Amino acid sequence: MKKLFFCFLLLMTIRAMGQTKVGGLVIDESGEPVAFANVLFKGSTEGTITNDNGGFYLESDNNYNVLVISFIGYETKEIELAGKVNYDLKISLLEAAEQLNEVVLISGKQSKKNNPAVDILRKIWAKKRQNGIRKFDQYAFDKYEKVEFDLNTIDSALMKRKIFKGLEFVFQDLDTSRITGKTYLPIFLNETFSKVYGDNVINEEKEEVLGNKNSGFENNQAIIAFVQDLYQSYDIYDNYLKFFDKSFTSPLSRTGIDTYNYALRDSAFIDNKWCYNIVYYPRRKNELTFKGDFWVNDSTWAIKNINLEVTKSANINWVKEIYIEQDFEVVNDSLFLLKRDYMLSDFSFQKKEKSRGVYGKRTTVYDNYEFDKQKPRDFYKKDLNPLDINLIVKDDEFWQKNRLESLNKDEAGIYKLLDTLKTVPKFKSYYNLVSILGSGYVEIDKWNLDIGTIYDFFGYNQAEGPRVRIGARTYRGQNDMWRLEGYAAYGFTDRKMKHGLSGKFLIEPKTRFIISGGNRRDIEQLGVSLTATRDVLGRSVASSSLLTVGANNRLTNINLSALNFEVEPITNFRVSLGGTFRTLSSALPNEFSLDYIDPESPTGISSEIRQFDFNTLLIYTPGKKTIGFGVERRDVNDTYSTLLLNYTKGMEGVLGSDFNYQKLQFSYSQPWQLGGFGRLLSTVELGKTFGEVPLGLLSVVPGNQTFFSNYGTFPNLDFYEFVTDTYASVHLEHNFNGRLFSRIPFLRKLNLREIVGLRGVWGNLSDENIALSTPATINTPLRAPSEKIYYEYSFGVGNIFKIFRLDFNFRGNYLDNPNARPFGVTGTFGFNF
Repeated sequence: MKKLFFCFLLLMTIRAMGQTKVGGLVIDESGEPVAFANVLFKGSTEGTITNDNGGFYLESDNNYNVLVISFIGYETKEIELAGKVNYDLKISLLEAAEQLNEVVLISGKQSKKNNPAVDILRKIWAKKRQNGIRKFDQYAFDKYEKVEFDLNTIDSALMKRKIFKGLEFVFQDLDTSRITGKTYLPIFLNETFSKVYGDNVINEEKEEVLGNKNSGFENNQAIIAFVQDLYQSYDIYDNYLKFFDKSFTSPLSRTGIDTYNYALRDSAFIDNKWCYNIVYYPRRKNELTFKGDFWVNDSTWAIKNINLEVTKSANINWVKEIYIEQDFEVVNDSLFLLKRDYMLSDFSFQKKEKSRGVYGKRTTVYDNYEFDKQKPRDFYKKDLNPLDINLIVKDDEFWQKNRLESLNKDEAGIYKLLDTLKTVPKFKSYYNLVSILGSGYVEIDKWNLDIGTIYDFFGYNQAEGPRVRIGARTYRGQNDMWRLEGYAAYGFTDRKMKHGLSGKFLIEPKTRFIISGGNRRDIEQLGVSLTATRDVLGRSVASSSLLTVGANNRLTNINLSALNFEVEPITNFRVSLGGTFRTLSSALPNEFSLDYIDPESPTGISSEIRQFDFNTLLIYTPGKKTIGFGVERRDVNDTYSTLLLNYTKGMEGVLGSDFNYQKLQFSYSQPWQLGGFGRLLSTVELGKTFGEVPLGLLSVVPGNQTFFSNYGTFPNLDFYEFVTDTYASVHLEHNFNGRLFSRIPFLRKLNLREIVGLRGVWGNLSDENIALSTPATINTPLRAPSEKIYYEYSFGVGNIFKIFRLDFNFRGNYLDNPNARPFGVTGTFGFNF
């Protein structure tokens, strides 16, 4: 999803007018910018807060003549507005001897004690679980959502670029953002109407999507998945709000008083309810925080209106602005219900004020609330295919009836604009380029075929030398019921062809009964994962790295055939049954051996393993969200845990199979979002092999001789340094997301992120298995970490130049092993928020 986003943003970088628009800069007497100053239209509750550099932009559909600017410790200033549009204002505030009379305000850094705003905040905490839909046993409501993307900061220089030659008509109608004051051009719109049902007693919720419409990208599942992943739901009463893989401290959080300054600014009647207005802004820079204000009722202590704007110093990449507004409807004396939720994100490669980018805007409107209408528990059983696009794409009559907020002329024009653009060859070329970079495939529509992926075209390993690979797959649409895929590869050193072919077929959509199978003949690096599933076309680590630490010569020739049956009887619970037949041999027999004692061989030793295995695999992923209903689906979140149980039965004699054994493996992976302290990823793996098997069928502790950080491996272990038939391992990796570095002045502006890791493994290897593989020990000593737990720890620095991460890895013990590596540096690069 991230790759698609940055390709989309790169291409985009190469419409109801408001009645009053103002923008400018607020400074103090010395000319320094005043951050977080309050800017309001006089006689209204419409306002904003200056950014870190003192800048502001404010827009209203109403006519106003006076602008009011205030801030704690300064005299309030009123500015007469000369016209409807007033840009480039420069407003100087004078230091105040006394504060406003209406409320008690505290100058400077806000105190946590004797602060009326903090007292109100504590009352909000006490009541927050009694407000809104939480007050009722059951609830239901209509939900309308529109997501829009706009190209922003459009000027004459951009319009005259060669890239837009022949596309000038798209700039005929431009509008100005009421949040940032920048011109923008809508380029994508997606609308969804649904009915939401919930039960607070059994803690269940179900959303039925009744209608969906988007502007020309209905067949691009990758874009739709990216949009859903980008804009997930949140609750402002929660302690932390998650956006773009980051946890921001909510201004209503119980930890808020340690993170924000709060001040009581005003009080007024809103919808006949007396409300207090509280402004907040962060105590420190470079943390994941907001600035803004909210109105709260004085009896229910329910939020009436809130706006949140991410500070520019927040440690987040590629996002220049995030702005959120929520409005709550007063239903009766004690009930405030969410009416409208608006979120704007300004995506850009730079955070400079004039840098171009793409707006992502989501508007969600709620209506027709109903309460205490109980439904049976089975009603909340989730549909395995919740987004069958063919069933929910509706006509204009449906949208005229069910849009809870009308489209303005610019939004409505997107559909017409995209229909026109799709007929322009130049636009189709740009769109195809983004699609290729995002998916890795070159689409050939007339053949229903994709060529790729382009990212697997070139590789290198010690056995093959340089190698090239070209592949293809059938592709009629994102919801295909079947898929065929294959590749061919050639090594320039061994001068051998390799290939892979697979097919998968969705037989029964309701339970997702899938039959799959295929064959691969290639060179592979075994032992890079303890509990990896056997993917017929999996990309081998053997050909993914040009440089390695030490001699990477322990490579295996593999000829794998597989047939598999999979079903999903319960949402996110998959059961898989299948069989595999493998032939294994060393790809470099003079340097690496898989030999084992074979009494039936004329020499008493065999160098090739022929093995048929029967596999049973159970995978449970609670909380996982997907889209699509074809044979392949896409994940749209990464917050779910994964529990895997794998049973393998080796069957001697079947198809000439050599060994009879059993293997039982379990793994549990869990991401932990620890609020403002970052994200912890944990994995536990257990396994045992019953029976005597040679080296090629044992469980190898996954080493890593590449220079790339790879979670789940031990970067200071060589391949095959430890081999086991019984093992237990733990991997822990915590990303503090810059929380520690933000407190160090000379590091603060670099927005670096600190990562710590700890991993360990214990394993055992029976004497019988060691004896069986005695011939292989000539160049591959068989040892297991049975004396004590082998462990490593690491310290990493991420977000270097926004794309690089370096990990410094330390080996904790077993330093007397031959060629043991006590220290190593690995790294990765990529686009991360």
